[in-house]
Amino acid sequence: MGQRWWAGSRGQPAAAGPIMLTPMSTSLHHRAIENLGTRIVAGDLPTGHVVLAEQLEDELKVSRSVVREAVRVLQSLGLVETIKRVGIRVLPSSNWNPFDPQVIRWRLAGEGRGAQLRSLAELRSAVEPVAAELAALNAPAGLRRELVEISHAMRDAGEAGDVPRFLELDIHFHSLLLSGSGNEMFANLMGQVAETLTGRTVHGLMPDHPHETALQWHVDVAEAIAAGDGPAARDASNRIMRRTMSEMEKSWTEQPRVFIPVRRQP
Repeated sequence: MGQRWWAGSRGQPAAAGPIMLTPMSTSLHHRAIENLGTRIVAGDLPTGHVVLAEQLEDELKVSRSVVREAVRVLQSLGLVETIKRVGIRVLPSSNWNPFDPQVIRWRLAGEGRGAQLRSLAELRSAVEPVAAELAALNAPAGLRRELVEISHAMRDAGEAGDVPRFLELDIHFHSLLLSGSGNEMFANLMGQVAETLTGRTVHGLMPDHPHETALQWHVDVAEAIAAGDGPAARDASNRIMRRTMSEMEKSWTEQPRVFIPVRRQP
């Protein structure tokens, strides 16, 4: 399927950092980030908890440089802050970057999965139908053709019950849709959508055989975009998202909503 550009933290290819890491240190670095990020998001390391770098070295069995790089990444996500002569302190969820695919993946793996799915579904419902309409007006001819091809391949994979293939195509379809809008802010949601679709599959929230109607709606979106019919593309995308919301609603019925404090400007 070509380059998986949603691998980066904002739906873009992961950028190389300024420090060259060996394959082993890269693996340790990744494991340290995943270990700490998962525990913070799950609440095992609660808000306000302070830990020292040397404690993490002992606990994770890694070097100081690996801990330092892992903490730097977690700081960029808003999960922790470093305080001189105090240590590394866990920050409240209101500080986290909710758009980062890593944070999304960690939240989907925890008890707050339903709330995360709701937030993502509501975001997609607001954005994707508009993106579909814009793609019908703006997308390059090659992207339109590819979108139609992908939609038909999705239908074949869905009917065959080929879950891995369907997931790959589903991610590619929605990434093309966002990219085709010609709106760079919509396009930068590719990583978030990819984590949503992957999380639903990994956690058993997707059927092995997607409903035939939903498969056809994806074809309808693609063909409307190919034909330059904005209203039809938007309507078909709306139908997909309404069905998605309906299918997942039970997972978040009891989940509280998150209200981020409004910070007053100085």
